[in-house]
Amino acid sequence: MGVAQIVASIVGLAVTAVAIVLVVRAAARIIEVVRLGQPDPTRTANPLRRTRTMLTETLGHTRMLKWTVVGTAHWFVFVAFGALLFTLAEAFGEIFSPSFRLPIIGTWDVYGVVMELIAALCGVGILVLIGIRLANRPSRARGRSRFAGSTMWQAYYVEYTVLAIIVCVFLIRGFKAAAGDLPFPTWAAPISHGLGDAFGGMSVHGAQTAITLVAMVKIVVSFAWFIVIATHLTMGVAWHRFLAFFNIYFKRSGTSAPALGALRPMLSNGEPLDFEQADPEKDQFGVGAVEQFGWKGILDFSTCTECGRCQSQCPAWNTGKPLSPKLVVLSLRDHAYAKAPYLLAGGGLSMSGEEKASQEQLAGVNVLAMAESQRPLIGGEAEQGIIDPDALWACTTCGACVEQCPVDIEHVDHIVDMRRYQVMIESNFPSEAGVMLRNLESKGNPWGAPPATREDWTKGLDFEVPRIGDGGEYEYLFWVGCAGAFEDRAKKTTRAVATLLHEAGVSFGILGNGETCTGDPARRIGNEFVFQMQAQQNVETLNAAGVKKIVASCPHCFNTLGNEYSQLGGDYDVVHHTQLLAELVKTGKLTPVAPIDGGITYHDPCYLGRHNRVFTPPREVLGAAAGPALTEMPRNSERSFCCGAGGARMWMEEKIGKRINIERVEEAVATGAKTIAVGCPFCSTMIGDGVTAKKAGGAAAEDVEVVDVATVLLRSVRPEPAATPAS
Repeated sequence: MGVAQIVASIVGLAVTAVAIVLVVRAAARIIEVVRLGQPDPTRTANPLRRTRTMLTETLGHTRMLKWTVVGTAHWFVFVAFGALLFTLAEAFGEIFSPSFRLPIIGTWDVYGVVMELIAALCGVGILVLIGIRLANRPSRARGRSRFAGSTMWQAYYVEYTVLAIIVCVFLIRGFKAAAGDLPFPTWAAPISHGLGDAFGGMSVHGAQTAITLVAMVKIVVSFAWFIVIATHLTMGVAWHRFLAFFNIYFKRSGTSAPALGALRPMLSNGEPLDFEQADPEKDQFGVGAVEQFGWKGILDFSTCTECGRCQSQCPAWNTGKPLSPKLVVLSLRDHAYAKAPYLLAGGGLSMSGEEKASQEQLAGVNVLAMAESQRPLIGGEAEQGIIDPDALWACTTCGACVEQCPVDIEHVDHIVDMRRYQVMIESNFPSEAGVMLRNLESKGNPWGAPPATREDWTKGLDFEVPRIGDGGEYEYLFWVGCAGAFEDRAKKTTRAVATLLHEAGVSFGILGNGETCTGDPARRIGNEFVFQMQAQQNVETLNAAGVKKIVASCPHCFNTLGNEYSQLGGDYDVVHHTQLLAELVKTGKLTPVAPIDGGITYHDPCYLGRHNRVFTPPREVLGAAAGPALTEMPRNSERSFCCGAGGARMWMEEKIGKRINIERVEEAVATGAKTIAVGCPFCSTMIGDGVTAKKAGGAAAEDVEVVDVATVLLRSVRPEPAATPAS
């Protein structure tokens, strides 16, 4: 064994040994920190389905490929990360003997061409990713960069490590070709043979020495990466390569769908909280400290890749608000790991606010961890809070962050959990939202309208709207909702839906004054108690009436009735009115006869589209009524931009940055369409107000109208007669 082999073997094995010890310790520490979270027994059901989902999303890159170029480049790097372990094994042999080959497959032409191809594509992929990161770095990107707030040096380090390994792979193969020791023909390793020709002037001994030294560099670079991540437990851009498999496996639904739709019920000690038996001194009301998140929440924080895809899609971030879903997650991650020594020593506050640990237990905890333990989870700069209150309350719960996250982080659940604590324990929330909550409790609707006027929208119709309480058999309960019953614009939609159902001969009835708010705004703002009060009242009413099928014109009601009432014993088959109308058009029960002039663009409501995957039916209805005049906005379907009303934002002032509805209206008006179609009363209000504001400002929106999909269809099915000229 020559000097080069001796030095290479000592250095390579020493670095490897240190890396293995540190990585094992680091992995054990991450597991300890994740286990600080609260129990959650809902994460392990259907292991086969979870495994299938995890393999589909990781091997198939289904979430990553929503961004085609980035996803494809990342897939090449992902495949190489596993496949090129064979070349790392070869490197360990090559530091002892330059002519080392893997047993059995080491001389196989198929192995040669596969490694050549994977390494080449990985090299191209990592160069593309580096280029994208450089082009979009915060100092260069126009607008608000998705990488703002990310730890850039860590990402560059990971990317250049991958690039260095690829260079080493080809250098080793090139030197082997120069030494006449590459066992693969030119067709199986064209790049390697090309490099061998370039190194053709080297002696065999020189080429073999170079092989040994480059193999040593490859090992050092590879295991230095492990040493670096082992000393940086919050380096999600690296750790996600291991944690993502688990985070996806344990995702809320266990399916390929994003964790949207129903909010998770409020848990205490791993069980849904029963308010009738709850004890504030024993039970957990939301999340007021990082250790009160479920263990999956802390795994979420640990897995964040800092890619900023959530940030780039967030309507609050895009309109100058302080909320970034990514920065919320990163702040919680850094706080959790900084506070961990205190928590692992037994520290923490009981529900009554008393310290759990003794002075002896806390004696060995470092000063930084003790200081971190004193920081409030929610608080402004003066309080040194982890999350700024303005960021917490800016969230519309639109789900764009969850939709885009490649590792299935459940941002919305975590934000609502923090809201729950602020509302129910701290009574700390935007004052204007308090009016909405009081109206829900006293009047059963967020506007505070007299409950006895819920049926007033039926006045003037040319047919009788049946009440389910009056008896009779009905196929559908038409759930009108608070907006549909009390808000003037929404009442027009309600009348249009009822008219179309009557026209098509659909058997339906309403609850009338027996209906009350589903509780959606209370739940999204964090008042789980008011939500359950409203929901239980409705479930009792619906079950007593024997309701099985419901059609709802409000996506928020649609989502709550269909996805959340089952948590309280209410299981119903719920459809949105656009779904039912699309079916009625398809079966010929409704026939559009008059085209809609001026062009139409459709705004996807968040709670209909992203949260419940209803994208096609509204477009089918509009296509039938408007034909080729339907124009899509740039941000549509899964990437639709929120109107700004969700998450109870409808009842909160928007004081920071640009108004979200104005941003969306500008996009809609830019299509040139004269009709903006919506499928949600909240969207109708917000988009309508935005159009009014643009008109007042002199923008090119003078002839633009905002109407519901049902109204568009009704105008096409029952066109108004043309005005007769005066004689």
